Amino acid sequence: MTTAATDHEGSAAHPRFAEALREMGLPQVIGQVRRFPDAARTAPEAAAAIGCELSQICKSLIFAAWGSPLLEGGRELGGGVPVLVLMDGASRVDLERVRRELGAQQVTRAKADVVRETTGYAIGGVPPFGHRTTTRVLADRSLLAHDLVWAAAGTPYTVFPMEPETLIAHAGGILADVRERSA
Repeated sequence: MTTAATDHEGSAAHPRFAEALREMGLPQVIGQVRRFPDAARTAPEAAAAIGCELSQICKSLIFAAWGSPLLEGGRELGGGVPVLVLMDGASRVDLERVRRELGAQQVTRAKADVVRETTGYAIGGVPPFGHRTTTRVLADRSLLAHDLVWAAAGTPYTVFPMEPETLIAHAGGILADVRERSA
């Protein structure tokens, strides 16, 4: 793993994410952020750059949900309420399972502008917490299969390690089974 340039405070993390870590009482994580020389926008690219199993990557994915009583009063962007799903890098999200978990009428992938508006980060660099807005968070149980997972630190060039239970707790996640099952 190569550590490259850092921001003016010595962190490779996105400045907004570094500030969120400080505010959450996690300043030690800032020093654990690693920066890739090349972007790693996908879970396979990140796993290869880190040298870990694909399932040790924690993907932070934003979806839009409609008609969920669990999301009543939620802010709607582009017609749906944003929902964050934390998923291991080797798995795909099952939209039907997310829909059922939320009691929603419909769930779709959020558009790039909704992701940026909701989180403050671009797709490929969305961290599991430290977002611009608060959303409902579903964390797939598959993340618990590892002692350590790696998640984006606000850019496609940066990641940080954390125990999955700790990561899910700081994200305000609810454990759920929302990954696609093998046929």
